[in-house]
Amino acid sequence: MSTALWLLAIQGTLGAFDTLYYHEWRARLPARVPGTRPELLLHAARDFLYALLFGSLPWVAWRGAWAAVLALVVATEIVITLADFVVEDRVRQPLGGVFPGERCMHAVMAILYGAVLAHLVPEVLVWWRLPTGLEWAPVLVPEPLRLVLSLMAGGVFSSGLRDLYAALQLPGGRWPWPVEEVRVP
Repeated sequence: MSTALWLLAIQGTLGAFDTLYYHEWRARLPARVPGTRPELLLHAARDFLYALLFGSLPWVAWRGAWAAVLALVVATEIVITLADFVVEDRVRQPLGGVFPGERCMHAVMAILYGAVLAHLVPEVLVWWRLPTGLEWAPVLVPEPLRLVLSLMAGGVFSSGLRDLYAALQLPGGRWPWPVEEVRVP
């Protein structure tokens, strides 16, 4: 589990860069609603799942039936990511497509997530055989790693709220970007 958490922290760092640089700065997705709404909604849903993973895995053991719930969270995240790969190609056509560096970043993150799963799945299988319950069981990793992952949980949750707010076209949702509507064909 320790290795899974270190890899998850790297994943969170890459994800934060991807969001801040490519989604916000380069593509300015919130300013391009309604054209980018489908992508922002997928990002928001995925962000909320990542917040759950970052916030719980360093601290809590998902035992028994809860292991199946955790597996469902992970499977849902994978399905959302696959849908996002398809949707962002369509949504970003008016922008000239997904940026090449962003496409490479997504590939690296997908590979890294596979490595996270390679270390997480064996732990989930052990938890599956235990009595059902969410048990406070901080993983034996340096305390700063647990704290960083907890901060990442808050950050990715906030990012999800931001994307959802923009997608719903609520007042100020495009901030700080000027209105740049791009229609999806």
